[in-house]
Amino acid sequence: MSDAMDKGSETRHLNKQVLGKLVVVAVLMFGFGYALVPMYKKICEITGINVLTQKDETVKETGNTQVDTSRTITVEFDANAQGPWRFRPTKGSMEVHPGQMAEVVYEVVNTQSRSIDAQAIPSYAPQQAAAHFKKLECFCFKQQTLGPNEAKQMQVVFYIDPALPKDVKTITLSYTFFEINGSGGKAS
Repeated sequence: MSDAMDKGSETRHLNKQVLGKLVVVAVLMFGFGYALVPMYKKICEITGINVLTQKDETVKETGNTQVDTSRTITVEFDANAQGPWRFRPTKGSMEVHPGQMAEVVYEVVNTQSRSIDAQAIPSYAPQQAAAHFKKLECFCFKQQTLGPNEAKQMQVVFYIDPALPKDVKTITLSYTFFEINGSGGKAS
């Protein structure tokens, strides 16, 4: 009987150890999950990927008068939709001189019968172009609300800083447009 009690006591002790280890693992997993958001934001900030851009306050509304006509940059436009809509640029690419003001329009169509709140996140290729792509106006500066079955045309007014390295001949501006959960989505 004492042998059975020793085994039961030993089993309880082992169960408590396993439970303690599981609690530690669960706490570590929660901590890691909680830390992922700031880590992701920092990695994106460092690499220049998926950074929510704010209006460049150093740019004057009158624009840059220093146009470098000796160079031409091809700007390609891309759109990725992460939600219930159609999203695309109205043109695939354009040729601009560094310092020249340019505009492109993106179209989005909400294919749902409910309102949707969404946000666009820009990214650039090559990565070094991000610091030289100056946007005066962009739908990515704020959240967009699309009514049921609504279509919108949204513009981006930009110029390429003449300080862009001379070896960069093509820049790709890509937007990912995704739904912001919890802020809209009411049925109409």
